[in-house]
Amino acid sequence: MKLIDHLLAALVVLAVFTGTPALAAARPNVLFIIFDDWNGSTHAGAYGCTWIKTPNFDRVAREGVLFKNAFTSNPKCSPCRASILTGRNTWQLNEAVSHGGYFPAGFAVYPDLLEKSGYTIGLTGKGWGPGDFKTLAKFTRNPAGPSFDALKQQPIATGINGNDYPGNFGEFLKQRDKSRPFSFWMGLFEPHRAYEWNSGVRLGKKLEDVKVPKFFPDTEIVRRDLLDYSVEVEWGDAQIGRALKLLEDSGELENTLIIVTSDHGMPFPFVKGQIHEDAFHLPLAMRWGRVIKPGRVVEDFVNVRDFAPTYLELAGLKPHAQMTGKSLVNILRSEKSGFIENRDVMLAGKERHDIGRPNDLGYPVRAIRTKDFLYVHNFHPERWPAGNPETDFGNCDPGPTKEVIKLLGGHFYELCFGKRLPDELYDLRRDPECVNNLAHDLAHKETVENLRYQMMNILKEEGDPRALGKGDDFEALKYVGGRTKGYETWLKAQEAEKLGELQKKLETGTPKRERNEKRKKGKAE
Repeated sequence: MKLIDHLLAALVVLAVFTGTPALAAARPNVLFIIFDDWNGSTHAGAYGCTWIKTPNFDRVAREGVLFKNAFTSNPKCSPCRASILTGRNTWQLNEAVSHGGYFPAGFAVYPDLLEKSGYTIGLTGKGWGPGDFKTLAKFTRNPAGPSFDALKQQPIATGINGNDYPGNFGEFLKQRDKSRPFSFWMGLFEPHRAYEWNSGVRLGKKLEDVKVPKFFPDTEIVRRDLLDYSVEVEWGDAQIGRALKLLEDSGELENTLIIVTSDHGMPFPFVKGQIHEDAFHLPLAMRWGRVIKPGRVVEDFVNVRDFAPTYLELAGLKPHAQMTGKSLVNILRSEKSGFIENRDVMLAGKERHDIGRPNDLGYPVRAIRTKDFLYVHNFHPERWPAGNPETDFGNCDPGPTKEVIKLLGGHFYELCFGKRLPDELYDLRRDPECVNNLAHDLAHKETVENLRYQMMNILKEEGDPRALGKGDDFEALKYVGGRTKGYETWLKAQEAEKLGELQKKLETGTPKRERNEKRKKGKAE
């Protein structure tokens, strides 16, 4: 370790235990910006996208470091955000493995740990959720921090949330103790559905510019839907630019670690909530003044659970004992591009996301991602992966593209909604969109077996109940959201409809029976 690093570490430790403002200032601020449902690993200029414009994300990448292989372990809102907050994979988080459930008891979250060490913390927009963080974990505020949401702005499309994210960040900066470092969570709601239909074309975008993924039919409706999505991505990107301007004006830009990412892929069939590459492969760019050498591109596989231990190390704190993520500080301080620490394996998985199967059952999956392959194991292939058809595939957000695929059926319907085989294998070098399953090709038998063995060993080491034969523990977890997608709700509606039809038939049949009885009586007389 360099002498200057020793001195800085000593100053930080002294600051933590003495509360000395001048020394505490040696620790960087943290501005964490997270999109909701952005397929940024393919839909950002820094990654080569031309039809969606992201100049501010691209600036963060250009003036800092761009990560080519960033992932979430669970591609749904509340599980991913729980992983970010606790520094653990979601199968290590009890109730937090599921979407729309409880935040579990007994786990520390990094905003609280930073706050105890002298940081001022804040949140605007979407923190952890949806779910219940009060019943088990006993939080009195969102686990991501105290909310600053008073200011609103006028969006350019009706589907966009009215939160003035940068304005509320500015209010936070005004009220904070300037002698202390801060950690702020800016949770954009964009590009979560619903969208204003045809807003993309209305705002001047061109249908012919869209790059339609191979897992969608290339129709005009799908292209318009993707353009509407792009409007919300670009709106979110504009919020980054305003936040950077606030940091510049306050003199804090160079002493702030800025992180921009998403929680998972876009809210379309085959992506959000599914274990495919676009679902859990995330955008990630970080900027930190003179500390991060500008223009670097890192290939190491990193996970959102790595953020929390990174923040703690930068704050001069030891890694929390619960955290299984690995700090990124060495990667950030390196001057190299490419693979810095040779991290080249990543796990992903899920249990229950949205409801829509009998008894609220989930669709348990585990997967392993290497440089070349994605191997996926579906534990219950007899279940519908996106939810049952009769409950309208509840683990896929409603939208025009979903309706197109349901209407057309065939190949794209099977890809997005059909039942899957127990094993899936995708050669990402030739098939990055995961449309050609090679798992049952004899030429890949050895690859499947080796990856399955490697995956299960890692999961057992991490204490995953599913890998230890205790998957029923996950099946019993409660869903705390609305019941409109529930299978039992659908069943009751069907029952009410059929009974109503029967009642109507009985009522319309009554006069006829009375006439028949009168005729019989008249004849008898």
